[in-house]
Amino acid sequence: MSAHQRSTDSQPLKAALWMSGALLGFSSMAVAGRQLAGHLDTFEILGYRSLIGLMIVLTIAVTQGRLRECRASAMPLHIGRNLGHFAGQNLWLYALTLIPMAQLFALEFSYPILVGLGATIFLGEKMTPTRAFTSALGFAGILIVARPFGADGLSIGIFAAMACAFGFAASALFTKKLTLTAHVSVLGIMFWMVTLQLGFGFVCALADGDMALPRLIDLPWVTVVAVAGLGAHFCLTTALSLAPASVVTPIDFLRLPIIAVIGMMFYGEGLDGLVFLGAAIIFSANYINILAENRRISARSTPS
Repeated sequence: MSAHQRSTDSQPLKAALWMSGALLGFSSMAVAGRQLAGHLDTFEILGYRSLIGLMIVLTIAVTQGRLRECRASAMPLHIGRNLGHFAGQNLWLYALTLIPMAQLFALEFSYPILVGLGATIFLGEKMTPTRAFTSALGFAGILIVARPFGADGLSIGIFAAMACAFGFAASALFTKKLTLTAHVSVLGIMFWMVTLQLGFGFVCALADGDMALPRLIDLPWVTVVAVAGLGAHFCLTTALSLAPASVVTPIDFLRLPIIAVIGMMFYGEGLDGLVFLGAAIIFSANYINILAENRRISARSTPS
């Protein structure tokens, strides 16, 4: 499909409606993760989340007659993708208990910049002047949000939040490689995500010989983490199929003020102007990159 056809077929209103589901899912997952942190550790949360997620994915696969899409193929790429995602998600849940949610979300937004750098290093993509500029701009935004040279220095919570972006970036790079080299569907990717991370979560949770079972009061929150996580990614993927990333990304950025208000209302977290400034710079770097990529695609598809 050409760039012109994509723009003609774009459905921004439908994309915005799907993105409202993604915003709700990501925000709900953060609240549920914070609620579970007092009793379950991050490995246990992800293990139980993956168990519920596996039941959901298998139900979809069986009822829609798509079980064949869950066959084992390109397993090294699936394993690499999920190791990155598992590490990133554990660090994200850990940081969630230590720093304001708005600060965590702002630092998480830096992962697309890391994906661009990783694609240059590991996938052989060209480092264009725009990518170099946006990487430097994004790094400046990260420094403003993290403030490693401030009075408090680089806390363990800030470090975990910054490190989680590397995990998500690694997951995205493996996903890109997976879709380029193997015939896999979104359902297949989701199946191996919950299956592998179920194993990773329970192995890590049992490593100390003491794995806590969820209490009755925990079960609704574990379910929210599982359903909200899967639902948010499905809504985001659907939105990107209906409209260009340049339309969808600004809507995704609304996660920050939403979670900041939630943190203020329910957890007594203050609104930090520097977090919003740094996040705006990170967002600008991502958006410039998206617009430049759209121009490159358009130029390639335009007949000479």
